[in-house]
Amino acid sequence: VQLQASGGGLVQAGESLRLSCAASGSIRSFGMAWYRQAPGAQRDLVATINALGTTTYAESVKGRFTISRDNAKNTVYLQVNSLKPDDTAVYYCYMRGLRNGNPVTYWGQGTLVTVSS
Repeated sequence: VQLQASGGGLVQAGESLRLSCAASGSIRSFGMAWYRQAPGAQRDLVATINALGTTTYAESVKGRFTISRDNAKNTVYLQVNSLKPDDTAVYYCYMRGLRNGNPVTYWGQGTLVTVSS
């Protein structure tokens, strides 16, 4: 499975973006997540959504970011609102689950979000 992230860009503080991650195969039974990695920093978990649609968020983005999924389109989204300069990072989508009974994980290539003050 390949994951294609898109939707990043250069925005001003306070603005919004919608990031998309399109999978080349079905995501229906998989947990999906978004991570981000700022320059010189480790990759951090931002939000998760499991196969049932239950979501979790990092404290730093609660109330501003929303993760969602459209299984019919094999796509997961991250709506990012009220952006701050500290949100500047490459955002990666991630997929985890079982395929033929074996655990598998997939990473997308990342989409850059740059927030200017």
